[in-house]
Amino acid sequence: MYNNNLDCPICLGEVGDVELERILVWEDTLWRLTISLNAEILAFAYLEPKRHISDITALDGEEARTFGEVLARVSRALRDETEAELVFVYVFGGGIPHLHVHLAPHHTGDALNAQMIRGEVEERKMESGATQFVSKDFPVLPESAQRAIASRISRRLR
Repeated sequence: MYNNNLDCPICLGEVGDVELERILVWEDTLWRLTISLNAEILAFAYLEPKRHISDITALDGEEARTFGEVLARVSRALRDETEAELVFVYVFGGGIPHLHVHLAPHHTGDALNAQMIRGEVEERKMESGATQFVSKDFPVLPESAQRAIASRISRRLR
């Protein structure tokens, strides 16, 4: 879609914000936070690095070091100012190849839901009290496959 960071609307800063229908509300030397002017909920926001970083797997350097701290700080501000119950955090990365974290302050009954799985979903209460969301259209993958990939990832991270 975008050939380089000169074509990237996020890299354009406030000029790109006009195209993306949002407004800058905070920034430091590495990060910026914008609020959507066209959203179904109050204060739907985007946190993104100022430097062109394609996606979360490319996060490094000072941005990687400060990411958690900045994410927590801006999420708290969104939660507190909107009186939200919690802030959903999404990273999709398929539309614009510049890391942008979607922050969605959530209230019971608003336009958001916890469904992360496509298709018809069934809710199952677990013994712990948690709710499991299971797709009726896509079967759960075998536990053996999940254990095998978990083992590979564990080895890689050691």
